[in-house]
Amino acid sequence: MKSMKLSQGVVHTVPSDLSLVIAKDKSVAEKWEDLTPLARNEWICWVITNKRPETRKNHIKRTATELLAGKRRPCCWAGCPHRK
Repeated sequence: MKSMKLSQGVVHTVPSDLSLVIAKDKSVAEKWEDLTPLARNEWICWVITNKRPETRKNHIKRTATELLAGKRRPCCWAGCPHRK
């Protein structure tokens, strides 16, 4: 598969496991690129702040699904604590 350069967040860079899922589906990648840097940052932080690997995998999968559904930010999350 051709490597794709994804836009990053404000504070965080896209981790490789999330990048693979986003780049795998052109529609997801287009939705990702349509987000603001701050919104991308929120998705990245929502994925990387999990302690359990199972939860991280779930959030990565949900990121793709929810972006395709039109969501622009993770639902029911206080936001990135690293921006403050």
